Amino acid sequence: MRPPSLLQPVADALAGLREGSLSPAQASERLRAQHDLFAALPPRFAEVLGNLLDRLESSALFDGESCSFSSRELHDSLQYWIDKAQAQLANA
Repeated sequence: MRPPSLLQPVADALAGLREGSLSPAQASERLRAQHDLFAALPPRFAEVLGNLLDRLESSALFDGESCSFSSRELHDSLQYWIDKAQAQLANA
């Protein structure tokens, strides 16, 4: 699989989260299954994504926005991760 296409499932999951067609649990499951992507990136990327997904799963316990969790901020953080992973893959 070519490096740019490795990120497509991640981008699709984020789009599903934003539009509401995927629950946080569904998106997290899909993202955690991206083993080829994690193999192509330095280990710190899997660690950071794992932390973001833990927060995403925890956010499902709250409705939308709370003092502890902001769905929008988590989605923005996932987009930032995608952007950094894309740059890393382009430089590899």
